[in-house]
Amino acid sequence: MAQQHLDPTDPAAGPSPTGGALADYLRAQATEFLRALRQHRESGSGGNGTAESADAARALRRSVRRVSGSLHTFRPLLESEWSEGLRPELAWVSGTLTMEHACAARLERLLLALHRLSGTAVFPAQAGGPAAPERGNLTVGAAKAGALLERQLTLARTRAHSSALQALGSSRFHGVADKVAVLASEVPLTSADADLRPLARAAEERLADAVAALPLVTAGHPYNAEALVHGLSPDPAPHPQDAPWHQVRLLLRLHRYALEVLHGGDGPVDVRLLTAGQALDRHRDASEAAAAAAAAARTPRIAPATAYALGVLHADQRHEVEAARFAFQQCWQKQALRTP
Repeated sequence: MAQQHLDPTDPAAGPSPTGGALADYLRAQATEFLRALRQHRESGSGGNGTAESADAARALRRSVRRVSGSLHTFRPLLESEWSEGLRPELAWVSGTLTMEHACAARLERLLLALHRLSGTAVFPAQAGGPAAPERGNLTVGAAKAGALLERQLTLARTRAHSSALQALGSSRFHGVADKVAVLASEVPLTSADADLRPLARAAEERLADAVAALPLVTAGHPYNAEALVHGLSPDPAPHPQDAPWHQVRLLLRLHRYALEVLHGGDGPVDVRLLTAGQALDRHRDASEAAAAAAAAARTPRIAPATAYALGVLHADQRHEVEAARFAFQQCWQKQALRTP
């Protein structure tokens, strides 16, 4: 996925960014982490989430992801023992802080979808005729399906909130914070003069290879029956079609962070990369929402109308998955067409 506008990765594009630029970027992100951590503590994080604490948690996740991603992409330029020891700890912090927000967003997404599917709007086939029995069954089960989802996901969110509070007060987290505090003033580089562009280009190539392996032709179809059949099976395992797309999402993020390092963190915004990333975010959200609906449908002894509503909801979210894949495909093809 060569890109004409990625001048910093081109050897002919003037002075190359070096390890010093990486050190500056990591120091800036470490400083942002410490600022967000202080804001989180001052906002009274013991409650169930004020706007200030939510903003602080978001800033914490943002800085943690960027530090971790930079350690991964540019690890040959950093002391290996230090880098390999810090990366899994940063992943733990990011994952712990993400769960509460993810549960809340998933519940909101599913309840809105239920409202849309069972609301007053008529399906095209119903226009000019009586309400179809299927819509009536969905309306009956939607309220109970929504209540079941709310109980399950609210419980999951409460547990995630408690886990995050426990983690933020743990000695393990304090150890991570201490290491990040040191990083804000001292970055353990092995070479301050090394060119960053080959490593950034390697991250771009890994992304291009992963995208090339995606079934983009299948993603061009609006209906993917295999995806629906698997999701409604008794097997609670993650959907096998989704993993490569989730991997592309992570590689795209690493590529974006590498460009931030090359540009010093304040370079021009690549709208096409942002658009592609947003499509993959929607794909992840819809995939996880579909899994939550399928898990709720496996709850023992629920009423048939409730199970029916959850099945319709699952299918709706799997269609959203396909729509997100199609949007990514369109974005990526346009990006390829602009490449000389």
